[in-house]
Amino acid sequence: MPLEIGLWRVDGEPVRVTAAPMPLESRLEQLIEADPAILGEPLLFIGRQVPTAHGKFIDLLGVDGDGDLHVLELKRDRTPRDVVAQALDYGSWIETLGHDDVVSIFETYRPGDVFEQAFSERFGASPPDELNGGHRLTVVASEVDPASARIVEYLARFDVPINVLFFRYFTDGDREYLARTWLVDDTRAGTGAAGRRTGGSSTKEPWNGQDWYVSFGEESSGRSWDDARRYSFVSAGGGRWYSRTIRALPIGARIFACIPGTGYVGVGTVAGEAMRFDDAVLTVDGAERKMVDLDLHGSYRHQNDAEDNDEYVVPVDWIETVPRDDAVWEKGFFANQNSACKLRNRFTLDELSRRFKLDD
Repeated sequence: MPLEIGLWRVDGEPVRVTAAPMPLESRLEQLIEADPAILGEPLLFIGRQVPTAHGKFIDLLGVDGDGDLHVLELKRDRTPRDVVAQALDYGSWIETLGHDDVVSIFETYRPGDVFEQAFSERFGASPPDELNGGHRLTVVASEVDPASARIVEYLARFDVPINVLFFRYFTDGDREYLARTWLVDDTRAGTGAAGRRTGGSSTKEPWNGQDWYVSFGEESSGRSWDDARRYSFVSAGGGRWYSRTIRALPIGARIFACIPGTGYVGVGTVAGEAMRFDDAVLTVDGAERKMVDLDLHGSYRHQNDAEDNDEYVVPVDWIETVPRDDAVWEKGFFANQNSACKLRNRFTLDELSRRFKLDD
């Protein structure tokens, strides 16, 4: 059971501030919606009174920075055991939601707003490829009966992602206070395998089969975007981890090149297989040239002890490029630490297609 919360005013002799019933639980819902930090974890709310496929309504639905969904169910006038059962029923429905379902719920809740941008503003990063890879169920109440508490603690021991969040409401003259505590300590709460998805709709955005993200890590003493634009290539290296994904780019793939921290600077088609820098041959003005013989601004040899630290070069037929100073970036755009990966993010693709005039 949670610890009882006591509050004292100590601007003189200690005076205990008495707890009181929350005037309206709907007001608590409004407070949580206005400031999710009350819950102790950053959340982006994507829905309120969300209808389920079973004719019920979830009080509040949010997503965290990892893309996991959070169901918040207020006790209201129901018995605690009914609320716990209802939360578990909601979990059975939440598990079926795919990536597009999550975005659709958000768009209904905030018409005209773009999910990717809202996520970026809330968490300071682009949303992960996978949404709803897992979920957590939270019952919000002022108290629960011992039997309900035993049920929740039993489920949590078996990694069912459910917990109870207790709020205490205090008044002191014309001042009002909220205090909170959890039934199950966070270190024991079910956030493991039972909270992860095992089936249902795809939690990733669908991939169109052709588009890839390429991170062109420009460095002052390393590779240069000016070289890549002039001689039509992308590259990565300095260790196997950096080169393994760019070496997997298939010929004919469409790539969107992004300078980390700057933005997207080019779109093109992979024209050949990855080659080590010392062996790379590029087509320049219609003639094949060894890359080591070109007039390069950057350096493409790595002085480190990493295994397979060669720079790997992939020839590209550029469709459109821009100087780094004109890089394209919007809040919510996709970015990734891998040198190359599939580009699924629809918002990013739609905006880049418009900015690079790919639909003209």
